[in-house]
Parts: sequence; structure tokens; C-alpha cells
Amino acid sequence: MKKRLVIYLSGPIMDESSGEAREWREAAKQLLSPKFRLLDPMRRKFVDRQVDSANEIVEFDLQDVREADIILVNYNKASIGTAMEVFYAAHDLGKFVVSFSPFSFENCSPWMVKHSTKILGSLEEACAYIQEHFGTIPDPDED
Repeated sequence: MKKRLVIYLSGPIMDESSGEAREWREAAKQLLSPKFRLLDPMRRKFVDRQVDSANEIVEFDLQDVREADIILVNYNKASIGTAMEVFYAAHDLGKFVVSFSPFSFENCSPWMVKHSTKILGSLEEACAYIQEHFGTIPDPDED
């Protein structure tokens, strides 16, 4: 039996319309399930800019990053939270970070370039890359 790798769906939420923040995540689930287990931060019902939610939002998101094997990043605009998750995942935890972005290489932040293992032009390309390179990982507990 193959181990299902865990993918965290990182990308802008704050100041995004709820639909924009959910739409790409739902598409990613369609492209990557059931082969992978996806962690979607939108599953939680926190409200941005409420003091009593701020620490919980960050701690739950960091827990998801720690639990994930791969971070899939929507780098469609500058986002402090997304950048922090990418830095934490890549720099502190050594995670594999696959980003997709409409920006050309020259217009990407050097920080995102440095901490993304791979940057592709679309969600579909990023998901195909993950399927190709991680879709057949054997379970280490299997003989």
C-alpha cells in the first residue's frame, strides 16, 4: 500500500474574496485527490482581523505546514502570511515547496524564488508536477 503524502494549500486569504481564496483550493483538491491528502486552511471558520482569532489562525496554519510533506503555493500576489508559511516550510523545516504564479521570473520576489523548490505558471502545471514526482511514493513500512 502506498502512503498518501500530505499537501498544504498555501496562498492569500486575507483581503481575498472568499470565493477567490476557495476557488483554486477546490480545483487543487479535484486535481490531486484521492492520491494525496490535502490540508486546506479555509476549512476553519476564523475571521481575519479579530484579535481573539489571530494567534489561532497562525498556530493552526503552522501546524498544517509541519504536518505536510509538500507545500502547494498560490503566489498570485504578495501575501505576508503566504510568505511566512513558505519561509517556515522551506528554511526551517526543509519541505518541498511547489509554487504557481502568473508572474515572470523577473517579477517574482527573490524571497519566493529562493524558498520555492519549483515555480510553475499555473495550478494545473503545479499539480501535474506533483503527480509526476510524488504520485508513486512507496510506503516505507511496506516490505
